[in-house]
Amino acid sequence: MNQSGLHYHYDVPGDDFSQAGAASSAVKQILKQLGLDPQVVRNMSIALYEGEINMVIHAGGGVIDVDIDDEKITAVLTDHGPGIENVELAMQDGWSTATEQVRGLGFGAGMGLPNMKKYSDDLKIDTEVGVGTTVTITVNL
Repeated sequence: MNQSGLHYHYDVPGDDFSQAGAASSAVKQILKQLGLDPQVVRNMSIALYEGEINMVIHAGGGVIDVDIDDEKITAVLTDHGPGIENVELAMQDGWSTATEQVRGLGFGAGMGLPNMKKYSDDLKIDTEVGVGTTVTITVNL
């Protein structure tokens, strides 16, 4: 299967939980239609959903760009939110800066970044406080 050069772009609205997960659901459908290994589809879907939710909760939204080639799926999530003050702390299971209101909606349990790492083959986080964050998720085919 030659999937060289497939590119998808999604705008993620901020603070809109009714739209949260729309991009990751669309990507999941595309990956299924391409006939990719179900474990690959599952891993990218989980990692991307966690990132998308983080963008909605913490960053006021952003954009997601997904590229698929013969070797891997790469998703780049870019926001202009507050940035992550302490990435090492944010990577710990259960650590969260989510508000009580967000937690009351069932989000903000502090598993977003740990799950992104767990379900990806490579996770890069470039963040600057006051500027924003770019997260690159790679899942190998």
